[in-house]
Amino acid sequence: MATILIVEDNESMRELMTAKLERKFDVVSAADGKTALGVVESKTVDLIVCDIMMPRMNGYEFVRQLRNMGMHTPVIMATAKQGFDDKKDGFSVGADDYMVKPINFDELIWRIDALLRRSKIAADKEIVLGKFKLNATTFEAVYDGQAIEMTRKEFDLTYKLLSYPNKLFSHDKLLNDVWGYDCPSGETTIRSHVNRLRNKFEHITEFEIVTIRGLGYKAVLKG
Repeated sequence: MATILIVEDNESMRELMTAKLERKFDVVSAADGKTALGVVESKTVDLIVCDIMMPRMNGYEFVRQLRNMGMHTPVIMATAKQGFDDKKDGFSVGADDYMVKPINFDELIWRIDALLRRSKIAADKEIVLGKFKLNATTFEAVYDGQAIEMTRKEFDLTYKLLSYPNKLFSHDKLLNDVWGYDCPSGETTIRSHVNRLRNKFEHITEFEIVTIRGLGYKAVLKG
C-alpha cells in the first residue's frame, strides 16, 4: 500500500483529507513544510499532497528543498491559489500536479493513482531495468531469464535502492526501512548484504550499488 504525506496547516482540512485518503492509502501528515521535510527524511513516502500558504515554510519552498535534496517523490499541490502565476510557480519548483480548492476527493485519488503508476513505485510492484526484473509480489529476481537466488532481506534492500535510483540512503534509513532497526550489528549487516549483492550482480550491466563512504548507499543506473 502506498504511503501518502499530507502537508496542510488547516487542521480541519488535514483531518478531512486524511479520512478520505486512508481508505485506500497509508497516510501521514504535517502542518507545515519544515515538519514535512523531517517526515520525508525519516520515512519513505510515495506521494505528497501539499498546500502552499503555510507557516514556517510554505509549499513552494518545501518542494524546492525536496528537489534540491535529490528526492523525486511525486507532489500534488492542493491550494486555494488559482492564478496562472501561482500554478507556474508550483510547477517551476518541481510540483507534478496542481489542484485548486475546494478539492474533489474522487479526482484527487484519480490523480494520485496516475502519478503512482507513472512513478512505478508502490503501484506496479515490479522494477524492470533492461534484462533485470524484480517482482515485489513474488519476491523474484530475474536477469536475462535466469533466476537470481536472494534472501528476503537482500531482495528488500535491492528493491528499496532501485525504487529510487541515484538516491542516497543513509545507514539509519536502510536499517529502519529494511530491518526496522531490529538489527544489533547495524552498519556491519548492511555492508555484508551489499557485498553479497555485488557478487550476485557482478554480471549485470544495468546498474551498480555504490557506497558513499560515511553516508550510505545508492543504486546507480548505467547507460
